[in-house]
Amino acid sequence: AMPTAASWIEKSPNRCGGDACIRGTRIPVWVLANYRRLGSTDPEILQAYPSLQPADLEAAWDYVAAHSSEIDRAIRENEAGEEGLVE
Repeated sequence: AMPTAASWIEKSPNRCGGDACIRGTRIPVWVLANYRRLGSTDPEILQAYPSLQPADLEAAWDYVAAHSSEIDRAIRENEAGEEGLVE
């Protein structure tokens, strides 16, 4: 059985500023969602983040679908402040 998105995505106050991130990484789900919104394909995202597997993205997209308002808010908050996440 595939792990559920919930077990795959970690949220804790001392990781990723409390944002939901892919388990075992410091990659917030909203960052991945933002790439996708800006038109990146899954293969492009996987190339940008070599530590991620396709299943990580599947879990991220499930999480985004279930928590869209949380992800929207994180993107808005971070667009205001963060520069240069990944080059």
